[in-house]
Amino acid sequence: MRETTLPQKLGAEFLGTFWLVFAGAGTAVFAATFVAGNVVAGQSLHLGVGFLGVALAFGLSVMTMAYAVGHISGAHFNPAVTVGVAVAGRFEWKDVPAYVVAQVLGGLLGGTAIWGIARGQSGWDRIGNMAANGYGANSPGGYGLVAVLVAEVLLTAVFLYIILGATDDRAPSGFAPIAIGLGLTLIHLISIPISNTSVNPARSTAVAFFNGDGAPGQLWLFWVAPIIGAAIAGATFVLITGIDRRDRDITGAIDTDDVKVAEGVDPDAPR
Repeated sequence: MRETTLPQKLGAEFLGTFWLVFAGAGTAVFAATFVAGNVVAGQSLHLGVGFLGVALAFGLSVMTMAYAVGHISGAHFNPAVTVGVAVAGRFEWKDVPAYVVAQVLGGLLGGTAIWGIARGQSGWDRIGNMAANGYGANSPGGYGLVAVLVAEVLLTAVFLYIILGATDDRAPSGFAPIAIGLGLTLIHLISIPISNTSVNPARSTAVAFFNGDGAPGQLWLFWVAPIIGAAIAGATFVLITGIDRRDRDITGAIDTDDVKVAEGVDPDAPR
């Protein structure tokens, strides 16, 4: 199996996280509530894609980049995912810091691109208009800190379960990005009204400081909750499913000769 270098993996993570933020949060900023004037009827036309469109944008961004660069880096695009798969024993802890830095930088570039384009619209103000995550007054539905914390932990854990299961080599081959992308779409459909949906610290960081309006002060929750949820999933996946794939990296591909089993364990037994 051809091995990619760490710089190549970091480049893939940077690119993938950039696209996730630009496509997902960009859809929320540019297209969610778009209104056009109807010169014939003299009325406004609401052409925005709404919550459904934003949810699909996030899911499609992950799915497309997973196919594009997943074979290079594993397509984490999310510090919580990186921590979760490391807890699950399917990623090297030594590479976690570098992955997280690449993801945050890629996300920040995506946020910068959104801001740079959006400010070209006459009268646009970045404050409160950068699709930031939040609780209390900054929650789209007015949900409090505890509710947002619980939702982010729970949904990130489920997201990791989907990733760990879909990338198992007994799952249908080639369909993991679809399952993961649709899983993220569903997560957004559930939680956009709750927190604007994070489940990804890099996505939250990417727009918080542009958005202002209290978002930077609430950013801690969107690091803590997703990482807790991902760690829970990583630690319990084997217990819940009985599927032990700690000899596989997150891409689900490893040379047979590199598989090591404990003494006394049948290497040909179902695992």
